[in-house]
Amino acid sequence: MAQSRLRKLGQYLSPHWRGAALGVGSLFIVNLLGTYIPLLIRDAIDKVQVAFNLNQVLYFVVLAFVLASFMWVARMVSRVALFGVGRQVEFDLKQKLFAHFLTLEPSYFAANTVGDLINRATSDVDNIRRLLGFAVLSLANLIFAYALTLPVMLSIDWRLSLLALAVYPVMLVVVMISGDRLRVQQQTVQEELSNISELIQEDMSGINLVKIYAQEENERQAFEVLNQDLLGANLTLAKTRTVLFSALRGLASVSLLVVLWFGVGAISNGSISVGDFVALLLYVERLVFPTALLGFTITAYQRGEVSIDRIESILTVEAKIQDAVGALSLERSQVKGELIARHLTFTYPSFGGGSSHAALDNVSFRVSPQETVAIVGPIGSGKSTLANALPRLLEIAPNQLFLDGYDITKLRIHDLRGAIAYVPQESFLFSTTIRNNIRYGVPHAEESAVLAAAKQAQIHDEVLNFPQQYDTVVGERGITLSGGQRQRTALARALVIDAPILILDDSLSSVDNQTATQILKNLSEGSDRKTVIFISHQLSAAAMANRIFVMDQGKIVQSGTHETLITQNGLYQSLWEQQKFEEALR
Repeated sequence: MAQSRLRKLGQYLSPHWRGAALGVGSLFIVNLLGTYIPLLIRDAIDKVQVAFNLNQVLYFVVLAFVLASFMWVARMVSRVALFGVGRQVEFDLKQKLFAHFLTLEPSYFAANTVGDLINRATSDVDNIRRLLGFAVLSLANLIFAYALTLPVMLSIDWRLSLLALAVYPVMLVVVMISGDRLRVQQQTVQEELSNISELIQEDMSGINLVKIYAQEENERQAFEVLNQDLLGANLTLAKTRTVLFSALRGLASVSLLVVLWFGVGAISNGSISVGDFVALLLYVERLVFPTALLGFTITAYQRGEVSIDRIESILTVEAKIQDAVGALSLERSQVKGELIARHLTFTYPSFGGGSSHAALDNVSFRVSPQETVAIVGPIGSGKSTLANALPRLLEIAPNQLFLDGYDITKLRIHDLRGAIAYVPQESFLFSTTIRNNIRYGVPHAEESAVLAAAKQAQIHDEVLNFPQQYDTVVGERGITLSGGQRQRTALARALVIDAPILILDDSLSSVDNQTATQILKNLSEGSDRKTVIFISHQLSAAAMANRIFVMDQGKIVQSGTHETLITQNGLYQSLWEQQKFEEALR
């Protein structure tokens, strides 16, 4: 597992190896100079002791100043380069995650909460940035510091050097013991943070429901519980980090005391010079900081390690709905709009191990090009499942659904969906202007096309009554519009695409019967007609269709025109009489 994480880090870094090499190379120069300057100071002290010469002292001071200045510049270059690499990796991961999200089917987002996914795409990516910036910088600095400093220390006085460094193995043992605990605690913090993100996202999206049912206090208490869990996890992690870092700093400082204690004796017996003693003090001081920083480096690594697992758990998910090998291309201009189903059967995956009945059960039909077909039936009869199957929002088996004679599972998904304009039950609008919402599918659509689509969707006159008209900015999810206005704006968005097939999945449920009937009449007339699949509970509007499919328990139990079905003693007649009775009671 650890090797796989290191491999992933290598993959993240590989596109930016030049920046990483520049940063590490600059850090090597920093440590090379940091090793040489104490030797320079040693020589200056020893020579001054023998014979004081002001010019010679000035020479050493100027040289040390120049080298220290060059070392400062190299250190800045290393930090800018390595931190820049971390930022580049952060950018790459966010781009990769977002692009990957767009390839996944809607069912993935139904099974995974949006709050958790957002937290992974932000907080976890940020942890990886710190790992590839701060942690790499600290680790490289530690390696270079020991590799260059230790041999020089041993050459000055190997006994005193080993005594001074005797506590460092103890520090490594402490770090190893605390490493697993830090990783588990960091993972707990990330999970608790995801839980809070999920609750905030849900409450912000469902704020109307919270207020309607007066659940503000319950939601506040639920947030307090999660926030308390996060606080506890953070305090536990902070306690472990504080104890670890304090122990590391204390142990590192012990080495200075060892040099002071035994170094004085070594000077008195002539084993080392005063200059050597000062150099050893400087070298031990040089090793204290990177060694003490090892605790922070380990923490950054533990955070990054957890975050790598959480990020990769998303990136390794393969989209269930993908282009088949050798998928066929289909130009929109070539699409006639014929739809055929042959024994179409689909069953949703069963969660919890229980058996589930087929949402679509042996459904067969043919819809001619430019024909308007209404699909009606009770709730749960399979209407929406059929609507989602046509543009392959669900993964159906091959040889069951056909567009113009082509098996839709053999067509390129982009081409298939480009031929279908689909308006789902939920009329989702973006927080932008009405104009931009309508031309979302064709961002550079002409104004005339926007107006024509709005008129056909029966929303144009109402938009003109808004103070800013088509420049009116709707709230999140279109909350500033009424339900009917949102649905007709979503319909206009689909009409701008001008696809040969239009699917309306109960997308006029908030529109009055008269307006819905007029909309369907507009779609069914004219020279530029489309193949329209109109799913609705509004039978008055459905009666305008060329044919009506009546579904029940995943099957088409009746089909025909309104005039034919109304005379049959079947489900359609029952639904029609029920609707007329409800209208009479209003």
